[in-house]
Amino acid sequence: MAEIRIEHVTKIYPGRVKALNDISLTIADGEFMVLLGPSGCGKTTLLRMIAGFEQPDSGAIWIDGRDVTDVPPRRRGLAMVFQSYALFPHLKVFDNIAFGLRMHGKPTEELRSRVSEAAELMEISPFLERYPTQLSGGQRQRVAVARALAMDASVILMDEPLSNLDALLRLNMRAELKRLLNQVSATTVYVTHDQVEALSMGDRTAIMRNGEILQVDEPMTVYDRPSDPFVAGFIGNPPMNLLEGRMSSDGVEVDGHPFELPAQEGFQPGDPVLVGVRAENMELMPGSTPDALNGRVLVVEPLGSFQLVTLAVGKQRLKVSAPVHAKFDAGQEVRIRVMPGSLRLLRPATNRQPARP
Repeated sequence: MAEIRIEHVTKIYPGRVKALNDISLTIADGEFMVLLGPSGCGKTTLLRMIAGFEQPDSGAIWIDGRDVTDVPPRRRGLAMVFQSYALFPHLKVFDNIAFGLRMHGKPTEELRSRVSEAAELMEISPFLERYPTQLSGGQRQRVAVARALAMDASVILMDEPLSNLDALLRLNMRAELKRLLNQVSATTVYVTHDQVEALSMGDRTAIMRNGEILQVDEPMTVYDRPSDPFVAGFIGNPPMNLLEGRMSSDGVEVDGHPFELPAQEGFQPGDPVLVGVRAENMELMPGSTPDALNGRVLVVEPLGSFQLVTLAVGKQRLKVSAPVHAKFDAGQEVRIRVMPGSLRLLRPATNRQPARP
């Protein structure tokens, strides 16, 4: 079993900077957990706590049923892939992959077998006699991953491993990593600020901000049903539209337009509310369409397979995905029809309740 339990971990740096604020999170055996958030949110600090590179000021970390809070990194049974690859330029690829195994005193035959298996998995067997400087960025990243796999660790930690690659190579490596990690039984913790990686790779995603976890859920649940305005505005491209509204006796009202909704737990008539709706869950209709919001076209952005239309709804802004062949002009008055069941109600940020990971 390689379950990871993080219990009420807090980390404060000099100057009273609270990098982690009472973080609790359980990562199941064999799970692929993604830590997602903007720079400075605490995700890398949390990963370094799991690795043992930093110590919490309070709280505990358990791995495989063992309290490892004060255990040094080398005794935690982990493997790590760094953002910078961290390869030794004076060692050939074979020796880079074998480095950790040698440090653990593995027999030569086992060492060669493990290096060979890891290189084959990462499809870098032809490069074992080359030096890192003779490899492309993608090949060096494969070497870094192979080194972690060769350790046969029960936990693999990855700190933004694809961020140094160009867009196309990142796309290919993302799919390769997901395929590979589906084949191994290790528990994986993956840090990224790239929401596409988070949505496409992980079993669950933990969204962090200011040293706190706002939501932990399956990727598409985070996308479709965010529990926090920040999560709604951070996930998705474009992010979820958030319109100011007010609860009514039979639903919610946005810019004078009522939307009927079943009773919402925790909301009372008259309460201010943020109404979330994704760009793909709306349609732009002719001006005479009933039961739709009034809007005025501000900007039209053709994006290949669709076009993104920015509209003014009263004093608020809204983005809608429209068919690429549809014709819209700046200043045009349109009606915006929201697809049934696609509205999400969120409390204004000042009233946010703490997440329960």
